[in-house]
Amino acid sequence: MTMKRYSLSLDKILNIKRWQILQDSLSVVTKLAIITVDYKGNPITKHSGRRPFCKVVRESPNLESYCRKCDSRGGLESIRMGKPHIYLCHCSIVDMAIPIIVDDMYVGAIMAGQVRLSDSEHMPEQILVSPVQSLLQDTPFKELYNKLPEITYTEVETVAEMLNDLCQYIVGEALNHHLRMEINAQVMSPNHEGRNPFLGYSPDAINSIRKELGNALSSAYVESAHKKNARSYPILQPAFDYILNHRREYTSLKKAAELCHLSTSHFSRLFIKETGERFSSFQSRQKIEWAKKLLEDTDLSVTQIGEDLGFLEPGYFIKVFKKHEAITPNAYRRYFRKSADMF
Repeated sequence: MTMKRYSLSLDKILNIKRWQILQDSLSVVTKLAIITVDYKGNPITKHSGRRPFCKVVRESPNLESYCRKCDSRGGLESIRMGKPHIYLCHCSIVDMAIPIIVDDMYVGAIMAGQVRLSDSEHMPEQILVSPVQSLLQDTPFKELYNKLPEITYTEVETVAEMLNDLCQYIVGEALNHHLRMEINAQVMSPNHEGRNPFLGYSPDAINSIRKELGNALSSAYVESAHKKNARSYPILQPAFDYILNHRREYTSLKKAAELCHLSTSHFSRLFIKETGERFSSFQSRQKIEWAKKLLEDTDLSVTQIGEDLGFLEPGYFIKVFKKHEAITPNAYRRYFRKSADMF
């Protein structure tokens, strides 16, 4: 199975409504006018922060074609380089094109700019020249031109890098979402017949999906093993719930007490009465109990189980597990399964 990414239009990769909100905010923060276009150059969002000067120029019959040529050439150059392309349009205004590329295929771009440079030390290449310079002598055009925001070239480069990183992240997340859906659809299909659902995907994508599936699996087992028994002190329940829902963390005594609206000392006394042990000891032991359940019932690696339970170093997880159970996690798994096979 291979994902038909070439069939994904940009409006399927991006949530356009949410992206429009983000684009509007980015326009305010960066001082740039921004619009997102598909691979044909057709807008898929509304223009954010469009400048009155550019609006007038684009509405001019004699100049609108120059604007379209600049957009096209800027976009093509960004595709050729595979990275953002910063340039001067025919009006000597700074613009940039940030390509959106999926599996080496161009699916669209973020077009941003409509600003002037406040410094002339680093002047981008002007990709087209038009008769606009003579129009700048006219008062209306000149006034609108002078109102264009000014930023430094360093700021322009920083924004271009940020938009490029944002594109890559959003596209990556969207493709992982499509990958999960396709894998699920194939596995659930009656015609699955044991085919490898990961066939045709990059190692990074496979590792990402496997990790997410592993997280979901460990969550299911941990939650199933968590029993809310009747407690002598129900006021402590928020702390128990928090430990379960944040199993990757080590919750501090202060945090647990605040969740229960108790002083640290009062919480500590009640907790010892409830569990028979100190809060820190209980939390560590609970993680090991969850780890035992995962070792018994899943094929998740020891490293992933440790990560899912908040042990950043595999060696530390093994050390803590051995302290509680007197054997290593791997030895525990082998012993448990060998015992299970005997019955």
